[in-house]
Amino acid sequence: MIIKVKTSLDSFDPAFVKVAVDIKKQILSAGCELHFDCAEELAKDGSNHQNLWGANIYPKDRNIEFTSLINIKSAENRSMEIERPEIKKVVEDIIKKLLI
Repeated sequence: MIIKVKTSLDSFDPAFVKVAVDIKKQILSAGCELHFDCAEELAKDGSNHQNLWGANIYPKDRNIEFTSLINIKSAENRSMEIERPEIKKVVEDIIKKLLI
């Protein structure tokens, strides 16, 4: 589900929610089985894969984990974890703005 406006986490799995965040368009897709599926949903809506970053949200404690296979980008990020603090901060801010 693509999310462009504030949405309650209550409509998602209470254990954890996978998200893909478009840091340029300031939107996200949530609730897919795989981060890749969320990223593809955003790509079909016009997002560029280079702007997409994955994370997991744990609704109970509002914790965010910045780990996903879609975060592995050849030159920019060589890990599942988002390595650059400035990108991590933007992803966190978008998630907090739209879901938490």
